[in-house]
Amino acid sequence: MRKREKRTASQRAGGGGGGGETQSSSQAAAAAAVEQEQQQSTKTTTARANKRVKAAKPEGDPEYFEDKRNLEDLWKAAFPVGTEWDQLDTVYQISWDFSNLENAFEEGGKLYGKKVYLFGCTEPQLVFYKGQSKIMYIPAIVAVVSPFPPSDKIGIKSVQREVEEIIPMKQMKMDWVPYIPLENRASRVDRLKSQIFILSCTQRRAALKHLKIDRVKQYEYCLPYFYQPFKEDEFEQSTEVTVMYPVEPPVVCEFDWELDELEEFTDNLIKEEILSKDKKDDFKV
Repeated sequence: MRKREKRTASQRAGGGGGGGETQSSSQAAAAAAVEQEQQQSTKTTTARANKRVKAAKPEGDPEYFEDKRNLEDLWKAAFPVGTEWDQLDTVYQISWDFSNLENAFEEGGKLYGKKVYLFGCTEPQLVFYKGQSKIMYIPAIVAVVSPFPPSDKIGIKSVQREVEEIIPMKQMKMDWVPYIPLENRASRVDRLKSQIFILSCTQRRAALKHLKIDRVKQYEYCLPYFYQPFKEDEFEQSTEVTVMYPVEPPVVCEFDWELDELEEFTDNLIKEEILSKDKKDDFKV
């Protein structure tokens, strides 16, 4: 009886010893699996880091920026007198080519070394663009060669005004100011001997809403006034003007400010269905 108990105990001891070896082998296998997983994770992280480093340094063609020309913004600096305020942005939206003006100030050009006064203006033209008729304001620059300012007056004239009004430029917040070329803008202005002067206007567009309508309209009808008492007009001035009214479709007509009466002229346009009746007052302005 005791021998059986010993055998049973021995068997139990033997069985317990086998379980310990199995448990030890399982732990070793688990540790090896964890280590392998960590190594694999490290490799993956390293590979991702390498990819990020490569992505952070893309190889591409170098960018080149064209150098600005010395007089590139000269045409923009000259105030376009007589242009409607709400049309100024449309004028500057297009990069107009005034290289002929810039070249005139270069050595060998017509304006090289001369004192020149510049002012801008715009000419509305009816053009066909992208399948529809559209009025575009095309800028022009007038250059006056003179040893002194050609005028300190502004003339205000329109179809509705029978008499031209002559007022000082300063009353319209306009004046001749020196234009500083790009290469000289780092220098002190008082040390420069400028040969180019532009017509400048300091009227703020944001303040227009506080002005009376008649005052705002003065800016649309004004041009520098040049008085030459010793020179008679070589040609008789025409009293006929072209009127372009910006609606859809645009109204384009000829008006003789000596022969045509504005009220009757406008009524005829309405009868001919060229102008809508609700636009009559605005057209007359």
